[in-house]
Amino acid sequence: MAHLGVVPEYAEGGKSRISLVIKPEFENSFQIAHGGVVMTLLDFAMGAAARSTVNQQLGAMTIDMNVSFLRPSIGKIAVEGSVLKFGKTIHYCEAVVLNEDGEVTAKSSGTFMLRR
Repeated sequence: MAHLGVVPEYAEGGKSRISLVIKPEFENSFQIAHGGVVMTLLDFAMGAAARSTVNQQLGAMTIDMNVSFLRPSIGKIAVEGSVLKFGKTIHYCEAVVLNEDGEVTAKSSGTFMLRR
């Protein structure tokens, strides 16, 4: 994610936060963040939240993911992920994208499997 310019802010205790400035190369033909970019950030934030619930380094694989786009994502955005419920390997998560005014621009839910 570093190659996109994603700034990791924290990932601990089942919560995570990352941020990104939407550059022209991340925009669609309407000059707003491309849906694929937004989905990637949501996926990453949920996976980071899931990984933060265990003390050892594990990978998080997405089992399923649902996304709703509520308004355009432009400028600097933040993505906050959280774990809703977790077991030994399966974690149920959610994430939101926030614009600079604190408005939710997209939201998602997902199921993740933690593996070595």
